[in-house]
Amino acid sequence: MGVIQKLQVPHDRTLSYSESFLQNEDLLPVPEEKRTWGYWNFIAFWIADSFNINTWMIVSSMVQLGLSWWQAWICVWIGYGVVAPFIVANARPGAMFHVTFPVVARTSFGVWGSLWCVFNRGAMACIWYGVQASIGGSCVLVMLRAMWPSVNSIPNSMPASSGTNTRDFMCFFLFWLISLPAIWFPIHKIRHLFTLKAIVVPIAGITFFIWCIVKAHGVGPIIHQPATLHGSALGWGMVSSIMSCISNMATLVTNAPDFASRARHPSAAGLPQLISVPLGFSIVSFFGVIVSSSSQAIYGDAVWSPIDLLGKFLDGEPSHATRFGVWFISVSFIIAQLGTNISANSISAGCDLTALFPRFINIRRGGYIAAIVGLCMLPWNLLKSSNSFTSYLSAYSVFLSSIAGVMITDYYVIHKGHYNVKDLYRASTDGWYWYTYGINFRAYAAYIAGILINVVGFAGATGRTVPLAATRIYEMSFFTGFGVSALVYWTLNLLFPVRGASYCARFEEVDVSSATAMGGEYVGDGARDSEEMDKKSMVSEAVRSVHSNV
Repeated sequence: MGVIQKLQVPHDRTLSYSESFLQNEDLLPVPEEKRTWGYWNFIAFWIADSFNINTWMIVSSMVQLGLSWWQAWICVWIGYGVVAPFIVANARPGAMFHVTFPVVARTSFGVWGSLWCVFNRGAMACIWYGVQASIGGSCVLVMLRAMWPSVNSIPNSMPASSGTNTRDFMCFFLFWLISLPAIWFPIHKIRHLFTLKAIVVPIAGITFFIWCIVKAHGVGPIIHQPATLHGSALGWGMVSSIMSCISNMATLVTNAPDFASRARHPSAAGLPQLISVPLGFSIVSFFGVIVSSSSQAIYGDAVWSPIDLLGKFLDGEPSHATRFGVWFISVSFIIAQLGTNISANSISAGCDLTALFPRFINIRRGGYIAAIVGLCMLPWNLLKSSNSFTSYLSAYSVFLSSIAGVMITDYYVIHKGHYNVKDLYRASTDGWYWYTYGINFRAYAAYIAGILINVVGFAGATGRTVPLAATRIYEMSFFTGFGVSALVYWTLNLLFPVRGASYCARFEEVDVSSATAMGGEYVGDGARDSEEMDKKSMVSEAVRSVHSNV
């Protein structure tokens, strides 16, 4: 027992056994002193997040599909412009009540039912951590080649069954290693990494952009390349391209409350995100298409990966100036990948694993678990595998959009902004979020319905023959999954109203877990146990902290 107690994270010893599985310091509402994210922090976060290799290359698939560069760029603007309001909408409860995604999910799926959603998101974050780290390893390779060209000739001592070689594994491990200190910092302090990335990486991107244009003596032929699709094929090609942008952001739509919970003011997680998401991603993708077009003028073929292009700059006997330029840009891309992995995967996995094992895991420990899983899963083998893995990752937005549909509908339509914060941490049958044995079957019916409408189309994406209509539905999977789950959830709540719905006649963002929350009026079943809950000092202090800001 002594070893187990030492492994436990700090928690309130007065909690019942079931309640100890619902809370720890990282699951409670964020105290005021840790709400440090202001307007510029959210802007810097999205500028930083947009500068990564995937965004740089996102136009490539659209051009290869048959779109012209400007049509592809319009798709990027529309896609990220459309997804930004979903991010803001799902971030709102986190910004208002200062709770993370796993806790927000309890309001709609139930205190125990939310665990499946959390597990899904946490498992995927661990997998993506490894994949992004593998991409980061390729950045390290280019950086080392710029410093010591002999690195490219390191003899291989690893067996073929490993799926990699000594050189590539060394670079992957170095990136994995330098990521570990960043995981140590709590969310309210990691904002400084995103500020650094928002300064350094855009400078490197602009430098790379100008360098390639000068080297190619122009912007290259892709800019003048017309579309090869016409009519309805062009229309659906643009729809597919727009949806690929939206699907890329599905994970960040779902876990938007994680960062919003650290907002100084709820408005800080609103307009700054609404503007910076489409602006940042569109600018980076524009850099990517111009640089790739210039590469075609230089080498005869378009090189869409910026890392591959930097590697080509090092072929032969490059000058010292070229080597320094490649070193600076590759270091910037390392910072870019590090920031993306922390924001999209490490912190998400930390928050999710905290909710799954709150007695033993906090956000920091969860981040390190994600790093260990990312190492042990041998991510380079996944990247080399057939398109089935890529198709699965793309299809995962269907699962996440169904979750987001339920969560957003619950907040804005069903509970109309009303939260019972104390009940989020109670396993009591009279709590707002107990539903049926801690599971809201209305939410699960809606969630499954949002997935089922896209199942046939997903089968088509993996190579099976399916009707054209199913393919078209799947191409709009984020909207079909979100829309169906939202509609089914709203309908089921009309037919079977949830506890507390009678207190939510109009939209008002308020915590009803205190009798003083609504002018001293008694509200909610959870209030009858307020005296008992006041003994739970951690929750009580957190609730008072929320009331000071709501």
